[in-house]
Amino acid sequence: MNSGPEAPAMVLTVRRKCEIAADVFLFELQHPDGADLPAFTPGSHITVTVPSGQKRRYSLCNDPRERDYYAIAIKREASGRGGSLSFTRDVGEGDRISVELPANEFEMSASEPKSFVFIAGGIGITPIRAMILHCLHHGRANFKLYYFTRTPAMMAFREEFSAPEFAGKVILHHDNGDPDQAYDLWPVLEHQRGAHLYCCGPRGLMDAVRDMTGHWPDSAVHFEDFVGASAPHADDTAFEVQLARSGQRFEVAAGVSILDTLRRNGHVLASSCESGTCGTCRTRFTAGEPDHRDLVLSYKEKKSEIMICVSRAKSPALTLDI
Repeated sequence: MNSGPEAPAMVLTVRRKCEIAADVFLFELQHPDGADLPAFTPGSHITVTVPSGQKRRYSLCNDPRERDYYAIAIKREASGRGGSLSFTRDVGEGDRISVELPANEFEMSASEPKSFVFIAGGIGITPIRAMILHCLHHGRANFKLYYFTRTPAMMAFREEFSAPEFAGKVILHHDNGDPDQAYDLWPVLEHQRGAHLYCCGPRGLMDAVRDMTGHWPDSAVHFEDFVGASAPHADDTAFEVQLARSGQRFEVAAGVSILDTLRRNGHVLASSCESGTCGTCRTRFTAGEPDHRDLVLSYKEKKSEIMICVSRAKSPALTLDI
């Protein structure tokens, strides 16, 4: 089993913490001696080690020109795996945290599209905000933001995007938890017209946007999803995992990870985030077809490796090099 090299990390200080929406907390992180931080590009994220020891990825939401600090906004998820709860509850101003260097899997296109369409749901506004600030700095006013939350109180940066300078460029919509009040995006997405689309938000929003942009060129549609891909699917089914070195076979039930299945059967395996974001549990497979749900492996790596904390199998069986 190959856990791969540790990503470079630095220790940063929390210079500011504040609640900017219901259960959404903004953290500003700076170098302890005030030095400039490594540069980042719009759409970037950082991986932090939370007080519970878990690793979590959070999008940088400030202007990439700002080198004196990183800003991340975190939604407290009481029903999640504990990472956001630990960070928002246990981290305060003056605390120091381990932060890996910025990485970007949600890059803005190097081409110059006719326009930009930004679609954000809930905390999905974080990478989108950095993109919009980048556009404004470079004089790219040809964008439209569609930003959705259940209620106004749940909308981070609501006052900012309600300001006069965003008039005509931003649509803020609240559905109050009623599907009948959902915003109709089809008139927006029916025609591509040379635009590039960037979308980040809950699974339902992402899937709806994917369905409505099926006729768009693949290169013009961009998604960021830190949680949805790794979350259990309603149609998950059981499959068998075989260990190549011992020949042992185990059934992985729907709703149970490969990692947990192996642990329940006496195998001690390294892990950290258990959400498909850190790379600690990467494992080689030698047969079968994985259902990759991580946010770490490259296209090439997915041909031979799998993150056993979140990914499953499309085939009836999967053989691991364990």
